[in-house]
Amino acid sequence: MSDAATRATNKLLPPTAETMTALANIVGAQHALRDPDRMAPYLTEWRDRYRGEAAIVLKPGSTDEVAAVLKTANAARAAIVPQGGNTGLVGAQIPDESGSQIVLSLERLTHIRDVDLASNTMTVEAGLTLAGAQESAKSVGRLFPLSLASEGSCQIGGVLSTNAGGLAVLAYGNARDLALGLEVALADGRVWHGLKALRKDNTGYDLKNLFIGAEGTLGVITAAVLRLFPRPAEQVTCLAGLADLEDATELLARMREAAGPMLTAFEILPRIGLDFAIKHGTSLHDPLRTPHSWYVLMEISSPLAGDAVLTLIESQLGDAIDAGEVEDAVLAKSAKQTRELWQLREMMSEIQKHEGGSIKHDVSVPTGRLPEFIDRANQLVELMIPGARPVPFGHLGDGNIHYNVSQPVGMDKNVYLSNWEALNAAVHEIVLDLGGSISAEHGIGRMKRELLPHAKGAVAIDLMRSIKASFDPNGILNPGKLL
Repeated sequence: MSDAATRATNKLLPPTAETMTALANIVGAQHALRDPDRMAPYLTEWRDRYRGEAAIVLKPGSTDEVAAVLKTANAARAAIVPQGGNTGLVGAQIPDESGSQIVLSLERLTHIRDVDLASNTMTVEAGLTLAGAQESAKSVGRLFPLSLASEGSCQIGGVLSTNAGGLAVLAYGNARDLALGLEVALADGRVWHGLKALRKDNTGYDLKNLFIGAEGTLGVITAAVLRLFPRPAEQVTCLAGLADLEDATELLARMREAAGPMLTAFEILPRIGLDFAIKHGTSLHDPLRTPHSWYVLMEISSPLAGDAVLTLIESQLGDAIDAGEVEDAVLAKSAKQTRELWQLREMMSEIQKHEGGSIKHDVSVPTGRLPEFIDRANQLVELMIPGARPVPFGHLGDGNIHYNVSQPVGMDKNVYLSNWEALNAAVHEIVLDLGGSISAEHGIGRMKRELLPHAKGAVAIDLMRSIKASFDPNGILNPGKLL
């Protein structure tokens, strides 16, 4: 932990019995969990990489209750760990091992406060799941385009606090681009009412964008105004097999020029990833006639009915095959086939656990340099851990690659995973050398906290610490995370 983080943590105190009683009275006894069995689901992240302890788990039912909890904790100098759906991948939502921190779960804040079809906005509370937001938009004939593998569990507050990306960033942007306004409970118990449904608001500092991506270290998001879009009337999904990754970047340029904003997803998958999915998945099969080194899964959408999208993609695929960029391709002809193709992509992370330990990287580099990054990283992996199996996949369209590395066949899992920090550091050096980022969409949390100063630089870290000190002078909000 950095010296600044240590000093902030040293200012904090375990909650007294009096403070615990006051906090329980705010949310109601039934929503103040102290029994170890009831607390357990809030103390471990789903990959079991981080396990913590807590003094109490609080589940407020309103913004006023969240604010009252923060005011009470701030006065007592007690640490608060905000938590959404507990699907995070860098440990930001898990308390430390001291047993003195308070977990603040937003899961009861699930109301949809407003839907404005004229403005194409929806105001929802932070505990609503991403799938719930998608379904609510669908019920009024609109689209909320953010899509993640964890969408059935992750919550809007957590999605915004990590600035999640997902499968449709290419067309619609990150979570930051999909939120117009926020309501935020501050460390001292005040509430910032910033729920404006405006696309233009040039009135000074953009406070909303300070809280988005801050991982609960500056305030607790309690509600948000989300952008909605027309639902696509025509949508075509295609899986293309390619000989090498350079062909994928050529195909991306071709499709961007032909489809423009209608190109809503462009994902890459390596052959080893498909092999894992077919081997360990349920009822999955190879969608093309012969194996290929790389695959592109792309989607083109249009709000206009007809066959314009189908005609466009067929024409472009034909040209790409003639140019040698694509070896073979298949177009989904039904909703079932579409789901099957997307299942191959969505299972990329999950199925790797069946092959033993997996050392993971969530990075981004300029799109044109992705082939160079993967080539250099693969060579590095073989040098450091001979026989380890890279499984790079993800969002080629926006430069975000999940560079995961499965253990060598037959190697002890714990021995392999002991290389995590060393391999991370080496891969991240390549990323930074190429002008990339060590965290594209998962955040910093505990996992990458010590790496951040090297990646950001001294001036950026000083500015971030100044902002943290201004918003949370007692350091009660998610201490030990991010900074």
